[in-house]
Amino acid sequence: MAAAEEVERRLLRATTALDQAGLAYAVIGGNCVATWVGSVDRAAIRLTQDVDLLLRREDLDAAKTVLANAGFFYNETLDVHMFLDGPQANPRDAVHVLFAGEKVRPDDLAPSPDLSESERKDRFRVLSLEALIRMKLTSFRRKDQVHIEDMIGVGLIDRSWLARFPPELAARLQEILDTPNG
Repeated sequence: MAAAEEVERRLLRATTALDQAGLAYAVIGGNCVATWVGSVDRAAIRLTQDVDLLLRREDLDAAKTVLANAGFFYNETLDVHMFLDGPQANPRDAVHVLFAGEKVRPDDLAPSPDLSESERKDRFRVLSLEALIRMKLTSFRRKDQVHIEDMIGVGLIDRSWLARFPPELAARLQEILDTPNG
């Protein structure tokens, strides 16, 4: 539980600093999924080991300053942008950054959502549910599939959502809906 509390503290330190500076962002990844799942069933929340944020590329320099003032150290390795939680921190103890409107990998089916597709929930901004699902379907790693299963499991999404996505992404959602629990 101490590890989960540390991740939450890191998330809140980063988002509070960005909020106070007026910088646009959205929490993505496991913490965004946990926020949405928890809005229906707190007992169904799956813990996550890191913090993932969506920023505008043009705001990266400002974010470097703001997050440095909150105790984070910017690092870029192999085009992975992150803010380490202290000078000796492990990359797992970081805030990882993806950029709004850009593809994470060149062969991705869709770019990351725009920050206009976010909303305030609890203590920070998260992607809208539809943008989150689109992002998870685009990445489609096993953990993304499990996150989608979690959201299906609490009733946030169902077969009616298939029509919201382009055919390639809808086919991925159909695959998950057809094989619940992997």
